[in-house]
Amino acid sequence: MAEIFISGHRNPDMDSVCAAYSYAYLKTKLDPTNTYIPVRCGNLNETTKAQFERLGVQAPAFIKDVRSRVFSVTTVPSTVLQATDPVYNLVSFYGKAKQSSVIPILEGEAYKGLLSVDEVSSFVLRENSGSRPVYHFVPDNFSKVLRGEFIKRGGAPYFDAPIVVGAMRYTIFCKHMEALNEQKPILVVGDREDHIRKAIELQIPAIILTGLENGLTSDVDFSSFNGTVFISREDTAETLRLLRLTIPVAQLIRNDPPAIQGDTLFDEAKAILAESEFRGLPIFAGEQWVGFVTRRCFLERPKTKLIMVDHNEPEQSVPGIEEAEVVEIIDHHRLGAAKTRNPIYIRCEPLGSTCTIIYNLFVRNEIAISESLAKVMLSGIVSDTIMLKSPTTTFEDYTAVQDLCELANIPDMRDFGETMFASGASLAKEDPRKMLESDFKQYEEFGIRFGIGQVEVTTLSDLEEYRKKYLSELEMLRRAYGLAWALFLITDVVKEQSMLLITPMHGYERKLAYTKQADETFSLPGVLSRKKQLLPEILRVLGE
Repeated sequence: MAEIFISGHRNPDMDSVCAAYSYAYLKTKLDPTNTYIPVRCGNLNETTKAQFERLGVQAPAFIKDVRSRVFSVTTVPSTVLQATDPVYNLVSFYGKAKQSSVIPILEGEAYKGLLSVDEVSSFVLRENSGSRPVYHFVPDNFSKVLRGEFIKRGGAPYFDAPIVVGAMRYTIFCKHMEALNEQKPILVVGDREDHIRKAIELQIPAIILTGLENGLTSDVDFSSFNGTVFISREDTAETLRLLRLTIPVAQLIRNDPPAIQGDTLFDEAKAILAESEFRGLPIFAGEQWVGFVTRRCFLERPKTKLIMVDHNEPEQSVPGIEEAEVVEIIDHHRLGAAKTRNPIYIRCEPLGSTCTIIYNLFVRNEIAISESLAKVMLSGIVSDTIMLKSPTTTFEDYTAVQDLCELANIPDMRDFGETMFASGASLAKEDPRKMLESDFKQYEEFGIRFGIGQVEVTTLSDLEEYRKKYLSELEMLRRAYGLAWALFLITDVVKEQSMLLITPMHGYERKLAYTKQADETFSLPGVLSRKKQLLPEILRVLGE
């Protein structure tokens, strides 16, 4: 099962957001084997936000980009070890074929660290360091690794001690034990009564008895001994080998490796691992440990699957689209799609709204439309066609609106639309930059990069209250985006007319076929559509 994101263009308008929401619903019905997630790559404008709240529908979530992130290659482990588990379990894990190069260590449910064969090798090399090693023993682990049973359990749940084998003559043994008095050892010994009594006298932490096939024959009283007594069924040499492997795996954990957040970019995480000394790194979601990555995880870059709706040009799409795999395009604009590696499904029709195309797909596939879903699609069509007044409106848009009004139990489309547009922000009261960018599209034609923003209002009577402020901000936006020309179309959906604010463009603005009302301000009676009315005029001016 794959996750497939469905996204409209940057600075999403109503049709873009409604199309992503509706098409995700349709695809989920048609293809339940995959997960379709509607998203948006920009902030909701006030009209769209208010409309979704009014309908009681959760708007698509914001997604910053679709670049490959480390989450997509994170390994969720099937095997973990607890911090107190014996090293023997870790060695056994790596003794099996086709295992991960690291294994997570937990303390209860909490992440403790990652261990690899490197730590096992370091442990083995420590055995040959030249000095007598001191081990951290957990008596409970004796029976997990050694065949045998306890005669007595000491009070200490763990202790640090070197290992002494009671194979030498008693007098020499006593000298060795006394030499280690500051660091009392654990004794591995056969049925040697004197050695055992000396160990009891010194109150060492543990005695491991070996070679007792018929039980302990020595007359030794352990009642005064405070340590642990364990009988091993292995011979002395094997007992020694396995005893070292009873220490808890937590003792092998080195300093914590760099922790990586799951939303870290793929290349960034790859570089962090490559520059580290570790075979693997832990992955977190906030404070929660979720898995790990190894070098093998970065052999191939994963691609986010994406469906583009209400646009088809990469420049208008979600950032990082060049790293994604576009699998479908549903749109009603001019074609400027990027080249794809594989054939994909594209449905582009010259209709007034992308939601009209999606509605027709519901009908074609005989998928039922709920009342709330009908209102979402209706919102997209009414917005993009400006209540069916835009010159982009087609017969299919009329038909879709008529059908959706019936499904949504809406008696009057006009009331529905006016209520929706009336909830838009007041340009005089809102932040100019926010409004300019709320539905701003960038283009490049004839070697000139330009951008056109649009906002729908219910009156233009207050234009003079904010005109100069918006013109100033429009120029700053032009510079910030590196454009040659920036334009802002303010459309009165009630009187069906627009005003156009522009940044200075020497020699070009004089060619506009509109009436100039003031500096960088033009009147556009009857103009409602950026795509079908304003954009062709701008292209004509640039072309000439």
